Amino acid sequence: MTETNAAPVTGHSPNALAAVEAEIVRACKEARRDRASVTLIAVSKTFAADAIIPVIDAGQRVFGENRVQEAKGKWPALTSAYSGIALHLIGPLQSNKAKEAVALFDAIHSVDRPSICQALAKEIESQNRHPELFVQINIGEEPQKAGIAPGEADAFIASCRDSYGLTISGLMCIPPVDEPPAAHFALTAKIAERNGLKNLSMGMSADFATAIMLGATHVRVGSAIFGHR
Repeated sequence: MTETNAAPVTGHSPNALAAVEAEIVRACKEARRDRASVTLIAVSKTFAADAIIPVIDAGQRVFGENRVQEAKGKWPALTSAYSGIALHLIGPLQSNKAKEAVALFDAIHSVDRPSICQALAKEIESQNRHPELFVQINIGEEPQKAGIAPGEADAFIASCRDSYGLTISGLMCIPPVDEPPAAHFALTAKIAERNGLKNLSMGMSADFATAIMLGATHVRVGSAIFGHR
């Protein structure tokens, strides 16, 4: 099992996307998984349309954004111009942005507190639109990060389902930057398994191969595709 990707990739070019794709294929083969079981989310936060369009033209269709307002400003024109685009909100969500988030995004990776559950449940019913929902786990229990502590995850997932009627698709985590990610990915996968969740949003540019080895179904790759911000 590899702890890091085989080689660094230079971003902001179609060749960078191809290099990431090749590494996903390699990791899937090593893990004896079907390539189709992993969704690549190209994280386009802070990048303007002129940087995103070449990546779309190279065949990428799933993109991740951190902020509702930024996404609202640049994606409607792109989704009108290109077919098959799917948008994932991978950053924190404020309750007062839930209406816009449900309208714009196909998946929300940052369900992490009751107020968000309530706001999302209201908008999902009102708009009759059902984005995929991921519960964010604060897997390293870091005070500066959002998310549910691992020890509270089972109760929170049950509350999402039973109290708010939400359909939870999976879990999302961001391991501490100064610790090997494998143990954190493994724990996230264990929490998902015991709660009957099939999707795991975990792994970024530096560690997505390791995440795939440990069951990631969605990897969030930004700098390896677009370059450093």
